[in-house]
Amino acid sequence: MTTSNYTPTVQGTGVKATIQRIGGFLAGMVMPNIGAFIAWGLITAVFLEDGGWVPNKDFAALIGPMINVLLPVLIGYTGGRLVYGQRGAVVGSVATIGVVVGFEKPMFLGAMVMAPLAAYLLKRIDGLFQDRIRPGFEMLVDNFTAGILGAGMALLGVWAVGPIVGGLTNLAGDGVDWLVSHHMLGLVSIIVEPAKVLFLNNAINHGVLSPLGVTEAAEAGKSILFMVETNPGPGLGLLLAFFFFGPRSLRPTTPAAMIIQFFGGIHEVYFPYVLMKPRLILAMIAGGAAGVSTFMITGAGLVAGPSPGSIMAYFAVTPKGGWFSMLLGIVIAAAVTFAVAALLLGFGRKAGDEADDAAVTPEEQADREQAELAAAQRRSADNKNLAPASRGSGDDTAPQATAKES
Repeated sequence: MTTSNYTPTVQGTGVKATIQRIGGFLAGMVMPNIGAFIAWGLITAVFLEDGGWVPNKDFAALIGPMINVLLPVLIGYTGGRLVYGQRGAVVGSVATIGVVVGFEKPMFLGAMVMAPLAAYLLKRIDGLFQDRIRPGFEMLVDNFTAGILGAGMALLGVWAVGPIVGGLTNLAGDGVDWLVSHHMLGLVSIIVEPAKVLFLNNAINHGVLSPLGVTEAAEAGKSILFMVETNPGPGLGLLLAFFFFGPRSLRPTTPAAMIIQFFGGIHEVYFPYVLMKPRLILAMIAGGAAGVSTFMITGAGLVAGPSPGSIMAYFAVTPKGGWFSMLLGIVIAAAVTFAVAALLLGFGRKAGDEADDAAVTPEEQADREQAELAAAQRRSADNKNLAPASRGSGDDTAPQATAKES
């Protein structure tokens, strides 16, 4: 089972590596189709009859079929292809139609289950018949095995998998609704922000939050779940804190990193800064929670997932009348992260830093700080080799990196 160049091969056999493989595979099914998600989001934002920028009944007719059929089938096609090439893609698409028909809401999670399963079964069946088919009958056998399996998996999707996955989706949605109704959604940042630094951002966003967000957006016209992991505010606040109060030798690296992170949406560029001083994860959690809480209080939401997670993408998928609440959440997240990070950095002069400065020359101190950053970058690279990456949020780990790609 491979996941394409969107998700590098995960090494190791532990629990962490297993989780990262699963997350990487989920991201590998979604990331190649982000363009289709953005197309649907733009059509929804512009032409939605109730709340669109330019309401249009004829163009709005595209919204339902795209979200309910096109996008799940694209995910199913991609998932099947990752497992077993073109044959897996075809049978995965057929199997996905079963779960689409079996549940009335967008069935992204069902596509992520059924398509790889159907492709895997076809791969095993082809293995059983390999070298046992008479010459001249290969195409006949191949087509009928794919057709029979695809039909069977589609029927299974309608009868069992669609309702089961739909029930799990409703359960997860109810959990999110409970957090929102009790004003506790910000607590999700306790999990999301540390996971991001370990390069699990795409697994969390595209594997969990985005599918739930798409379902919610199809019903309510927008969803706050698109904003939980992608908010560029915390990263901007951290980099600003490093610019004003970080080690002097690193301050010149932060302006370029801010541009790449905030405008390019490549969040990975600030991960080495956190890894260099792990206590700063508290600043990221505080900023993320503050941003999500602000989004929740002001009723903010996006019509589709912003990919990459940049301010430009946020503007593109913000519904009419929602810019103020969107910007407020980003600004507050950045401000809170900046304040907490500045405090943790000792506003540039922690006691330990003073002792170090007194013991070494400025040149030696600069060399020490550069060595510290290099060590953080190595840890960041090690984490990334065990984690999913994607074009959506970039795959650079060095602060000086340039944008190439959650």
